[in-house]
Amino acid sequence: MRLPCFDSARLCERLALAEDNLRALEVFSSYLNLCPRYAGVEDVRSLSHKTGVSLETAYALLVSTACGLNVDGDSADRSFFQRYIRPAVRCLDAGACRLDPYYATVRMPSLALEGWRLGYKRLEAGEAFVADDLRVCPDGREIAQIGFFMEPFEAPAAYENGREWMTVTPSEINTMSAHMRMARGRVAVFGLGLGYYPFMAAQRPQVSAITIVERSASAIRLFKEQLLPQFPHREKISIVQDDAFAFVQNRLSGYDMAYVDLWHDVLDGVEMYLRIKRLEARWPRTRFLYWIEPSMLAWLRGMGWQELRQGEAGPVLEALGEMSSWEDLMAGLSDEGLRAAAARISLEVTRRDESRGYASSAGGNE
Repeated sequence: MRLPCFDSARLCERLALAEDNLRALEVFSSYLNLCPRYAGVEDVRSLSHKTGVSLETAYALLVSTACGLNVDGDSADRSFFQRYIRPAVRCLDAGACRLDPYYATVRMPSLALEGWRLGYKRLEAGEAFVADDLRVCPDGREIAQIGFFMEPFEAPAAYENGREWMTVTPSEINTMSAHMRMARGRVAVFGLGLGYYPFMAAQRPQVSAITIVERSASAIRLFKEQLLPQFPHREKISIVQDDAFAFVQNRLSGYDMAYVDLWHDVLDGVEMYLRIKRLEARWPRTRFLYWIEPSMLAWLRGMGWQELRQGEAGPVLEALGEMSSWEDLMAGLSDEGLRAAAARISLEVTRRDESRGYASSAGGNE
């Protein structure tokens, strides 16, 4: 496929924006992985009081300092802070989060079973976490959503052989809320986790039945014995032990909606997302929804811009097909365009540049 000659000024501007988007994600990824407790609440309060800025702005300034940005002395860093860092930071209300129906109803028993342990994950006051999916602005900026509490907070969690396997944090709540409001009829849920999506969807009178598809027998047993009995609408929920891809391939007849939540983050999710998208056409009467899909599409868009920078069509641009104008390109790389093209994107896209960094946009899987 030969690329058309796009307006060089507009192309350079968009390529620079794509680099800024990636840089912002790398900044937050480094902070979350290396020093998520750097901005302590006393430091946040002190800086806020001293400078007269809000707690969120004070927190964002401390994050910038930890990541090596010179907001006061460097105009480029100051612009980057204003465009990416400050809009990303949110102080969440811990009390309001605890009112979530799942938090209010389900209690994690302290037990260990077949290598599994249920309990709670503690977020310290001031500790940074991913609070929601990426927000894509009209000007093309992709803004991470980073949250913190001014007090300690405990979120339900499960551990497998000592490794955090799934949680129900504000990230899961916020990234699933829109999709929960869409649930109706017979719903297939791929990926059990701690059952947050089925719990919430089952409360909707528009939902008649929920089938959870999970591969792990031990995860199913743990859920059935310890968590499902606490669900107020458990009569709507059934669990099938099966491979998600095999189920979508052969057993989705009669379902009104499929909610796919098989991944922990973008990096391990893109390939699975593309594989499921290839199967959607088999079930035209079923509506497919995907956890953190905006972040998947942002990753694919970034790969598309990388192909343009290299001047050679790769998996993303080839899937978009012939483009004769700048408007065609922008439409193809929009969320709508990429969503429509996803079934045609070669899985090679996940292997073309293994070193390309990308921050997880929604933390651990629920």
